[in-house]
Amino acid sequence: MTAMSEKIRRDDVQFTIDGEAVTASPYETIWQAAVRMGKSIPHLCHKDSTGYRPDGNCRSCMIEIEGSGLEVSCRWKPQPGMKVLTDSPKARKAREMVMELLVTDQPPRNEARDPDSQLWYWAEKIGVTHSRYPRRELPQTDRSHPGIAVNLDACIHCKLCIVGCSEIQGHDVIGMHGRGIHAKIGFDFDDPMGESTCVACGECVQACPTGALMPAAVLNEQQALTNLPDTRVDSVCPYCGVGCQITYNVKDNKILSVDGQDGPANQNRLCVKGRFGFDYVSHPQRLTKPLIRREDTPPKDAGLEIDPANPLTHFREASWEEALKVAADGFKRIREEESKALAAFGSAKCSNEEAYLTQKLVRTGFQNNNIDHCTRLCHASSVAALLEGIGSGAVTRL
Repeated sequence: MTAMSEKIRRDDVQFTIDGEAVTASPYETIWQAAVRMGKSIPHLCHKDSTGYRPDGNCRSCMIEIEGSGLEVSCRWKPQPGMKVLTDSPKARKAREMVMELLVTDQPPRNEARDPDSQLWYWAEKIGVTHSRYPRRELPQTDRSHPGIAVNLDACIHCKLCIVGCSEIQGHDVIGMHGRGIHAKIGFDFDDPMGESTCVACGECVQACPTGALMPAAVLNEQQALTNLPDTRVDSVCPYCGVGCQITYNVKDNKILSVDGQDGPANQNRLCVKGRFGFDYVSHPQRLTKPLIRREDTPPKDAGLEIDPANPLTHFREASWEEALKVAADGFKRIREEESKALAAFGSAKCSNEEAYLTQKLVRTGFQNNNIDHCTRLCHASSVAALLEGIGSGAVTRL
């Protein structure tokens, strides 16, 4: 046995949960140890996901420790000989009271922003879905953002959105505003979300356990959840080459929203394009058939205006065979007249295999070396930073 393994064994903590002996790491919380044993303890402000730390401010995970009293299980670390009770009358009563306070300001479940949210799941499991306390006046709906709907009447101040925005994504847009009963979540200097410096990464949407922050596309004008997916499709983001793993939420063969998966490249995180940049799939202006320029179209000119919603004023629909033949004949004609007049630009969306085929087409088909990559334009700033930082701005594609 190595010295390191002896140290790990020596640091292990022996204690009991509901009378059952448990061995836990000194870095493990009581909540983690209990869940590992199969116990079910509510949690709202603690997101069991990479990068999120437990805060203990919702108090829904209360347990009883003999000789100490009630404590939050997501924050407390076990101590040798500790006796933890997760389902004692005292712990159950505390969780019921906490849940009653949390649902006080919520809309009725049948009118909730997300009736299947984590909050309502635990409220139903605890058996407290109504409150005897009066509901306070809450901020109005904020629909200023094109991708995210903000309904603070569902907010419980768990602060997961703040952690996600500031600590996970590093944008520091979301924070607490006001004091006491007037405290609320806000953006920048309490600006509407759409006017703030939010970059629309959507981390707050994925973290929110109540429906206070949701994809705008799944809510109707009354802010009720109406667009529920009938299919979920696991995929990889089609944009840059990072390889973020995602899940498409699909209804009637139309993408409603996107969730980040815990993949090795993204660990649940997404950027604005990965989270919200999918509307092009069903956009009415998306081209679904090949188009060939009409012979009666005016000559090409910088001032020529074409309505993208009606391109048939200048183009006609064609089959793939005809379109490919026209393109190939055009390439051959230009190559025979002046081969250096042809060039190709690679895309960051292409795989390495596609990039290889692109450069091979140029060098063998166009018979020149006129090939470049979008990095020279859209990533010019990152190339400059790489050159300054590590001495090379090369990319891994072309």
